[in-house]
This record gives sequence, C-alpha cells and structure tokens, in this order.
Amino acid sequence: MTGQANRIPLAEPELSGNEKRYVQECLDTGYVSSVGPFVNRFEREFAESIGGAHTVACASGTAALHVALRLAGAGTGSLVAVSTLTFIASANAAAYTGADLWLVDSEPRTWNMNTHLLHDEVVRAARAGRRFPDVVEVVHLLGHPADIEPLLDLRERFGVRIVEDAAEALGAGWSTGPLAGRHVGTVGDYGCFSFNGNKMITSGGGGMIAATDERAAAKARHLTTQARSPERGYWHDEVGYNYRMTNVAAAIGLAQLEQLPKKLSAKQRIAARYNARLEQLAVERCPHEPWATPSHWIYSILTSDPDPLIDALAKKNIEARRLWPPVHRQPPYLSSHQVGRGVADSLYQRAVSLPSSVHLSEIDQDRVLHEVIQTINRGR
Repeated sequence: MTGQANRIPLAEPELSGNEKRYVQECLDTGYVSSVGPFVNRFEREFAESIGGAHTVACASGTAALHVALRLAGAGTGSLVAVSTLTFIASANAAAYTGADLWLVDSEPRTWNMNTHLLHDEVVRAARAGRRFPDVVEVVHLLGHPADIEPLLDLRERFGVRIVEDAAEALGAGWSTGPLAGRHVGTVGDYGCFSFNGNKMITSGGGGMIAATDERAAAKARHLTTQARSPERGYWHDEVGYNYRMTNVAAAIGLAQLEQLPKKLSAKQRIAARYNARLEQLAVERCPHEPWATPSHWIYSILTSDPDPLIDALAKKNIEARRLWPPVHRQPPYLSSHQVGRGVADSLYQRAVSLPSSVHLSEIDQDRVLHEVIQTINRGR
C-alpha cells in the first residue's frame, strides 16, 4: 500500500537566499529588536524596488494600514470607503481609527473595488451637500491592480485622500495609460504592503508604508515608535504605537527582496500554465486586464460550485480555498453603508484559489490541474 501523495499547499514561503546568513548577523551583533542596520537597509532597498517612494517598515501590514489611514485623515467623525471583497484586516484598520465605513462593491473585470461606482456616488453626494468619504482605501486584490483613475479624479476635485492596500500585490503595476510603469502603492497618498508568510516576499510577519514625501514618512516613523521625541528622552508628544519592524524580521525581508524578480517570474509561469490548461474548461480564469501587470500572487478561478472542487482537491492532499466572505457580511460591519451590491457576493460564492507557491513544480501543478479538470468535467 502506497502512502498519500505529498501535500501541495496553497502558498508557502521559499527561504532559499541569504535569510540564514542575515539572521545570524543579527544574532552575532545583538541587533535583534527594532533598532539595527537591516531595518534601514530593507526600507531603502524596498523603496528602490517600487520606484523610489519614502518607506517605513512596520510590524505587520495591518499596522501599516492603520498608521497610513490615520495620517490620511481617518478618525472619529470621518468616513472611509473600503473595498468590501478583501481580507477583513483592510476594514479593521479603518475601524481602529474610529472612522465610519462605506463598503464598496466589486466590479467583475478585476474583482477589485468598483471605483467608477464609488466615483459617481461621491459626485452625487457632493452635489447634494451630503457626506462623502474623506479617505478611500482601495485594495489591489490577489495581485491585480485596481482601476484607480476614478479615485485620482476624486482627489483632485474634492480632496479625497487615497490609501492603497497593496498587501497582496507587490510586483504589480500599470502597463498602459497615464499610470504606465507605476508600481501599486505609489499612486495614492500612501501605499501599504504585507510580508506575512504567504505573501510574495515574507519577513515572517511585517509590513511597509510607502509615502509620497519624506515629511509624511517621518510622521509615519514617529507614530510607529510610540510617538517618542528624539530630543527629550521618554517624551511622547501624541498617542503612538509599538509598530516598528524588528531587525531580525527586516533581515529576512531583505533576503527575500533580493529574490523578488525570481519569485515574480515563477508566479508568471504558474499563471501561464494554469491559463493554458484551463482555457477550454467551464471556468472563468483569473483576471488580467490589458492595462495591468498583475503579480499573480494567488491564482484563482470562478466556477459554478467551489465546494466539490475544494473537497476533491483536499482528498488528494491539495490545498485550495474560497475567497474571503465580503466585509459587509462580517458581524462587526453588518450595519455599515454599502455602495453597490451583488458582485462581491457572487465572486465569493464562485471563486476558488489554487496552489501558487513560487516553488510549485510542474509535476505538482499537473496534479492540481488533473484534479481540477476531472472535477469540473464530472460536474457538467
């Protein structure tokens, strides 16, 4: 009797670079907390990788969002518009500030926030003298850039601030149009990234704020270090947070960043093979608009009934999962105002994410594809 085939995870880190060497340097020098050379180096080299923004390393992607939203003006009495189809941390970070939320439906082309719908809603509200969002937090879901141009118009006309939640989209950007060549997280007032264990690169846990200017970055750095005054010892001029990244985490993150081009290439190859093999199947393949350069963080498809497919894959020791339930269905946000309805719910009901680790071999990917094709065809 043969044993069960090896497990194929959804997305797990690949630690094949300088991670051990850099962590050992932290241990040898004693720089293991939030002070140390790797923090500064990781910030500097990450900024270069996304096109020269001013960056601040944080303890998590959620911490980065919290600080960025606060700096963008979110707080008690303010209003923040958030994508409803996202991991709940996007909404939680806005709620931490005390702001009220608008939860914005998705659009079917990219699965991201329907920015045109939000744009028209804000214009109508402004003309009628009604309240409209002070800040928009737009999520670049699953590695595909959002259609952000309508939000730029809102910023120009009404002063609406933009925070990009790019937690899932490192390496993605715009390929055509006025934003051609720009990296996600560098177009809004602030961009936020995550280095959780399943992200494109990991620091074990961690995040990064990208700001448009050094003054904004300095303010973010101040807040992430308990708002401590450097001139007066333990003097804190406002409420801050213990949100700084440790030197050990930054060391891992830097080693991962050095491998980012290789990781992006692997994700592109994985997505291309999925696309080619699933072309004739009764599924909708992952979004890829002609104006975008997705990172293909986690390859996902739409099918009529995800559960039989997820169950069939699980029986073969292959991990797959649904997308997150939309935020407007989560208990803390049931009373939040919704802008648009139906698309995010439909995507949640139909979407399945497939294994997408950067070291996914063609043999293992063929195993996944075989089970997907067999299961979908059986259900026809």
